[in-house]
Amino acid sequence: SASELSLHFLRCCGGLSFRRLIPAGARESAAARGRWPGLPRAAAEPPPACSPPQRPLGPAALPNGSAMGVRPLLLRALIMGPPGSGKGTISSRIVKHFALKHLSSGDLLRDNMNKRTEIGILAKTYIDQGQLIPDDIITQLMLSELQTLEQHHLLLDGFPRTLPQAEALEKRCPIDTVIDLDVPFETIQQRLTARWIHPASGRVYNLEFNPPKVPGTDDITGEPLVQRDDDKPETVMKRLKSYEAETRPVLEYYRRKGVLESFSGTETNKIWPHVHRFLQTKLPDVK
Repeated sequence: SASELSLHFLRCCGGLSFRRLIPAGARESAAARGRWPGLPRAAAEPPPACSPPQRPLGPAALPNGSAMGVRPLLLRALIMGPPGSGKGTISSRIVKHFALKHLSSGDLLRDNMNKRTEIGILAKTYIDQGQLIPDDIITQLMLSELQTLEQHHLLLDGFPRTLPQAEALEKRCPIDTVIDLDVPFETIQQRLTARWIHPASGRVYNLEFNPPKVPGTDDITGEPLVQRDDDKPETVMKRLKSYEAETRPVLEYYRRKGVLESFSGTETNKIWPHVHRFLQTKLPDVK
């Protein structure tokens, strides 16, 4: 079973390598302690994942600061929203306009599973068994990747999704801006039933507002698109309620820190201008 696999996760940036047989029943206690069972604390806790953001953030400080010999400020942003909220579309526009590095937990997991890395194999085992991937595995994977992006403006997507993940991230890479897409569940339910994906890449199409150029095929590879079981009407509302229950504590966590900005609406193209104007107070538009 997944809980009995041996995990050997090489942290190339932190210089850490650990191999541990995770016995059945030990996973929960490991997550509660926030580290791998049986490892010395110094080895189990990763080094800082990224440089802390510098304040104040603002477009005026960035272009002029470098000319004055001041180190450019780095934005640490997170985008949140339920499946079908338009998060992928808005993320791509943010990256295009503001030159952020986009780090998606879903993309990173897919890449590791496609490459059959050890952590990818372990994650797939949980998924195949219908289980959620434990917080400690996702956290270690994302923090390791964050170390390679510490000199860039960042947009996190899909992580953190639980309160333990958010608390672990805060210790290594504090977030200073959270963009929350608040879209009614009824709107999302309509969207998701029209959603088709390219499994290998994770590219998403919507037959109503983002259709493929050729019906039923991926624009890049020409391979067939599929509709996930999760996007069928009978399962959509269950997923949305599960997302709300899981992420409500995360949103409240960032609200208390004063970094949460919510954007409400039913159409992505109407929400985007508000997101764009908000981010212009943080970074210059490079497009």
